[in-house]
Amino acid sequence: MCRRPASPTESDNASGDPTETCIQIVTSGGRRIPANANILASASTVLRSVIYRPEKNRSSEKTIPILGVPCDAVEVFVGFFYSNKCTEEDMEKYRIHLLALSHVYLVPQLKTRCTKALIERLTVENVVDVLQLARLCDAPDLYLKCVKLVSNSFKSVEKTEGWKFLQTNDPFLELEILQFIDESESLRKRSRKRRKEQSLYLQLSEAMDCLEHICTEGCLSVGPYDKKPSKNMSPCSKFSTCQGLQLSIRHVANCRKRVNGGCVRCKRMWQLFKLHSSICELPDSTCKVPLCRRLKTQKMKKKEEGRWELLVKKVTLAKATSSLLLPKKKRNENDLTPPCGFNDYCNRSLVC
Repeated sequence: MCRRPASPTESDNASGDPTETCIQIVTSGGRRIPANANILASASTVLRSVIYRPEKNRSSEKTIPILGVPCDAVEVFVGFFYSNKCTEEDMEKYRIHLLALSHVYLVPQLKTRCTKALIERLTVENVVDVLQLARLCDAPDLYLKCVKLVSNSFKSVEKTEGWKFLQTNDPFLELEILQFIDESESLRKRSRKRRKEQSLYLQLSEAMDCLEHICTEGCLSVGPYDKKPSKNMSPCSKFSTCQGLQLSIRHVANCRKRVNGGCVRCKRMWQLFKLHSSICELPDSTCKVPLCRRLKTQKMKKKEEGRWELLVKKVTLAKATSSLLLPKKKRNENDLTPPCGFNDYCNRSLVC
């Protein structure tokens, strides 16, 4: 426990009048804790206004009641003004009472310390009680931590006595917590969907790079019409995607259903060629990807045009993003897992 402040002496007061310096803090148990008025006034604006408040019937002894909390907690609170410290033992015993006192008497340093101590000791059993306290004491960091814990462990929290008490006595706070949980779940779903979409756009961007690579340089079993792939060529850095594309290109070359538009895999490959033509910025005479020039001039239906333009925009953005992150990927390539590759989305529709 913090040391009990020593009784002020006459030397504490420049005027030599000890009654002007000596303050008696009166607790709920009737204990009187002597304190220095100047120290209290400098530490708390609330106590300063109480100490220097004019009184009609001025007595020889000035007292300040601090009630509603244990006497020892008040003694620790007053001792903090002298040392600006509080032991771990005292914080363990009186952190809730000290948070309330630091809020009421505007002692921000102690309030920060109590908030941190309560966050470190949050459990499923006490989170509802601490949440109510954080709301009353205007401790936003503590409140947010409590709500997140309730949200992440709601099934366990709703079985506690604190939650049952909250349902009976504070339905507005219960509603506030449930709304937060609902919003958090919606945010998580949107984040998962966004990550999934971003992953698809990155895979499509990689497929565009591999398509250009296959049609320009050749890769293993497939290459440009005017150049045979080298037998000694080593697998490229995007082998998984290149392999899927090569298998699809060979399938398109030998598929009989594609004539009548009955092959789904051929349709996907056709869409990849169309996507390349929409992104390609090379002159028509330079690009070696098949059908690039033809597909650039091909018109689409109005219903599909808007969705296609959005897809092109997002794939282009993903390609630019991956280019910026390329040096970082190279530095960490040993820690990265192999990409999912073209095989993961070759059965998906590009225009959803």
